[in-house]
Order: sequence, then structure tokens, then C-alpha cells
Amino acid sequence: MADIPSNIPGTPTGAEPMKKTTGKVQPKKETVRINLPPKPSAAPTIKLPTLPPGGPTGAPTAAAPATPSLHRTTPAAPVSQQRPAPMPPRPAPAAAPTMGALDKFLAIAAAIVGLAAVGTVGWMLMILNDAINNKG
Repeated sequence: MADIPSNIPGTPTGAEPMKKTTGKVQPKKETVRINLPPKPSAAPTIKLPTLPPGGPTGAPTAAAPATPSLHRTTPAAPVSQQRPAPMPPRPAPAAAPTMGALDKFLAIAAAIVGLAAVGTVGWMLMILNDAINNKG
């Protein structure tokens, strides 16, 4: 007869050794409930003031009567349609200030410095390109 190997996968093994205990008893965690105040149902409503009929000037319009009444004893006076007074003409805008000699000099100097910066970057890229090509 053949011997049966002792380490066949899937075969039940003996009892596992017990885990080591430290001897300390872990305290049981308690559940604590906190009563919170209720959440507000909605934000408070802000009421905006309404404009009078006719817009911010307060002039009555034909759509909205000035004084509504249920019983009139005298006929209503005709409402005259007045146009607002035309606005006075605006003064011509002031001429743009002219450039002084110092401003012209500073503008030309800034343009030259900008071109020099662009040229320097191009020159540095050419040097880098030559260094890469001559390496091999």
C-alpha cells in the first residue's frame, strides 16, 4: 500500500491554535444620541418694494388709472399726454491728450527691448539646436 501524504489540499485539518489574548477586557462602546435643533424648512423670503405705476418717475400711465373709484359723481377730466422735456445736448467729449516727447521715447524703448528679448530667445534656441545636432 502507498502512503497517503499528509498535506493534500482541500483536506480538513485539525483544530487551529487559539489566538493569544492579552487578558485586558475591551470596554463596550456605547451609543450616544444627541438631540439637534430642527433644520429651517426654507430661507426667509425677502419682499422687494414694488414700483409705482408708470415706472420710477411715478407718472401715471394710460394702462393704470391714477385713482380708481367705484362711484363717480362727476365725469373724469381728460388726461393730457405730456412728453418729458428733451434732454439738453451733451457737450463734446474732450480731445484725447497728445503724446509728449518722453512718452514717445518710452514707447520706442519698450519696443526695442521687446524685440531684443525675442531675438535672444531665438538665438538661444539656435545654440541649443546646434549642441544637439553636433553631439552625435
